[in-house]
Amino acid sequence: MAPPAAAASPALLLHRAAKQLWRHRFGCGSSSFRGQCTASAPQPEPASKRVAAKDELSLQERRHLIREPLPFSAFLTDSFGRRHSYLRISLTEKCNLRCQYCMPEEGVKLTPKSKVLTTEEIVALAGLFVKEGVDKIRLTGGEPLIRPDVVQIVAQLRKLEKLKTIAVTTNGINLARLLPSLKEAGLNLLNVSLDTLVPAKFEFIARRRGFHKVMEGINKAIDLGYNPVKVNCVVMRGLNENELLDFVKLTEEKPLDVRFIEYMPFDGNKWNFKKLVSYQEMLGTIKQRWPDLERLSTGASDTAKAYRVPDFQGQIGFITSMSEHFCGSCNRLRITADGNLKVCLFGNTEVSLRDLLRSGATEEDILEIIGTAVGKKKKQHAGMFNISQMKNRPMILIGG
Repeated sequence: MAPPAAAASPALLLHRAAKQLWRHRFGCGSSSFRGQCTASAPQPEPASKRVAAKDELSLQERRHLIREPLPFSAFLTDSFGRRHSYLRISLTEKCNLRCQYCMPEEGVKLTPKSKVLTTEEIVALAGLFVKEGVDKIRLTGGEPLIRPDVVQIVAQLRKLEKLKTIAVTTNGINLARLLPSLKEAGLNLLNVSLDTLVPAKFEFIARRRGFHKVMEGINKAIDLGYNPVKVNCVVMRGLNENELLDFVKLTEEKPLDVRFIEYMPFDGNKWNFKKLVSYQEMLGTIKQRWPDLERLSTGASDTAKAYRVPDFQGQIGFITSMSEHFCGSCNRLRITADGNLKVCLFGNTEVSLRDLLRSGATEEDILEIIGTAVGKKKKQHAGMFNISQMKNRPMILIGG
């Protein structure tokens, strides 16, 4: 006897209910990125048929999906109700630094250029996600600012209606030179990676020189009016945890948001638990120096726990992926430089959107694949010890 069919997940039910609405909104189910729609829009299902679907989805849920405007795309809503409005796109796997926590010492095998997303493909995918509710896109790498068309990409993204925020995470080496053009193109949020304030230690961590160029880039961003300028600092025991107070001191007179990031395991970065400096330990160290440190309110989907020293111009934050995960409020999806969708930073399941684009798939086909992947997103990551044993890309091949 055949085994009973598995019950459909809530995400799949939402996906099915949204399918007809999507067709109605776009005018047909046969348009593709390579051609125009020629079919007429299908008529909505009769009410009796909608009621007959009661065994799949409650009438109240369906009323929100079909009879009233969809509040957020079912394709980007997972089975736990998390709405994914934030997309991170890696522009390149290449980098002009070799940071220890990001890239194996021996380097990585790069994807051939022909298999990396083109400018047009990046903009097409971004446009599709924005139509479905994404309002923030972050460009990452590798190092995004070494991609020759990065300014053009920002300018094209700025044309997308309903996209509120275009951000970049950069190592800062090329920042001072490119930032005026990036700002003019529409870049409105900036994160700069900096793990030490000691030039010699910078060279040891990054396996390259460049400390003074990074500082020049940060100061240029402040001069151009970016407020705050976010500074990402990965804290590793025995390497830079003794600089916590120096980083906090930076926020006294500058509009910086220094974010201390717990050291995370990725392929080739030789992670072990002993190198991890937890959020609580960092917080305790800082409170010994500034006992009146204030906790700040944050948005529901913010990754950082935010604090400020009273009367300081800037603030600090802690990204606690290892010790206190924030999976329950995760609203982020990632597209790698070679066009794979990752629904979780620490997950090793991917689906190629590049191949779908290049095969001439319709927008609806691509949305169905995206919706299936998002629907399978797990409630939370596997925990730091299990993650350290899982096969995953090096960070540089994911996109920060």
